[in-house]
Amino acid sequence: MAGLESDVIEIIAKQVNRDPATVKRDDRLADLDIQSLDVAEIIFAIEEKFDIEVPYNANDTSAAGINFDTVGDVADGIAKLVAKKK
Repeated sequence: MAGLESDVIEIIAKQVNRDPATVKRDDRLADLDIQSLDVAEIIFAIEEKFDIEVPYNANDTSAAGINFDTVGDVADGIAKLVAKKK
């Protein structure tokens, strides 16, 4: 999980032009000034990195079973999708 989480943090940090060391699990995406277009780009990068499909709906952000509130929520949700794939 640690490798996956650091990969997710790196993707999110790159999107908001921050040093990954400054992005923490409990950081809220809204507090990182991540907008809906940023979320879409983050999802595309995650899908490419982990070769998974993230069933994200911008109108219902919890529809995929992944909460997009904090960085940790995103990492945990992606971990579940990666585990399902295996």
